[in-house]
Amino acid sequence: MQYRTLGGTGIKVSPYCLGAMMFGAVGNPDHEESVRIIHKALDAGINFVDTADAYSHGESEEIVGKALKGRRDDVVLATKAHLPMGDDPNRRGNSRRWLTRALDDSLRRLDTDHVDLYQVHRPDPDTDVEETLSALTDLVRAGKIRAFGTSTFPASDLVEAQWTAERRGLLRPRAEQPPYSILNRGVEREVLPVCERYGVGTLVWSPLAGGLLTGRYRKDRPADTHRSAFGFQHLRDERRLDAVERLLALAEKAGLPLTHLAMAFAIAHPGVTSAILGPRTMAHLDDLLTGAETVLSDEVMDEIDAIVPPGTDVGALDMAYQPPALQHAPLRRRPAGERSAA
Repeated sequence: MQYRTLGGTGIKVSPYCLGAMMFGAVGNPDHEESVRIIHKALDAGINFVDTADAYSHGESEEIVGKALKGRRDDVVLATKAHLPMGDDPNRRGNSRRWLTRALDDSLRRLDTDHVDLYQVHRPDPDTDVEETLSALTDLVRAGKIRAFGTSTFPASDLVEAQWTAERRGLLRPRAEQPPYSILNRGVEREVLPVCERYGVGTLVWSPLAGGLLTGRYRKDRPADTHRSAFGFQHLRDERRLDAVERLLALAEKAGLPLTHLAMAFAIAHPGVTSAILGPRTMAHLDDLLTGAETVLSDEVMDEIDAIVPPGTDVGALDMAYQPPALQHAPLRRRPAGERSAA
């Protein structure tokens, strides 16, 4: 592995980050197998592991904690908070009240006294960004986290966080975790350039486009009912499936599996520090590790650009963040009586 620096932190991380979302009830409920998968990734040179409290409601963190016993000092460990962890409305979000409690819960499950990167899992319009940054700054100074970051923040929110930190004398977010793949290149337009401008490292999620860039989902092979039951409409999006067919042909011409093409693309952008692998089985990990040394030629990159132009998304991931103005009609429509120009 040729390690990269995570933003301005000085922390060296592998270009592949092992994502732990699929360890636990939602993905692989076998703790022993999940631990073996983590160990194999570490043995292959991956030193970056990312999880979250919400993954299988804490079970993922518990599995990661088991796997890192005796190896914790060799791993850059990241986790996240924000998503609901119960029915209580205060057990979610980016408030000081919740983040301090959520981190203590995560440290207990991970069986460690600190995490190297603590991330707010999504923006929280109900919480002042200064409140969040102040809490995270205090957690760094308490020694419970080494650095903090964000996940799936719009470019404007990233800039606001940087400016707020500077004005208030607070520590700055040092990492962002955006969705990025051949099919979802929208972050190339503003998010990745903003991160480069402010020295923010990036670990991109869903480089396989939620499973579409594995080649398992084709126009003649509908999405399986298990994944469809979770609302993964992106697996049935005709525009995305059309692009996959063209990418499969390109991968075949290049002599590569589609997964290797997709992962090599994700880590080729100069604004990307690391891309998250999310294996559920050992076979998934083996396939991705086999392609770790894949480097795409300029010709192949140009052909990818012709299929999905830079800075564009083909459809959208169901898991992508939607800002309030897109979710709530009153935020983008004047009352009917005020719409006339007369």
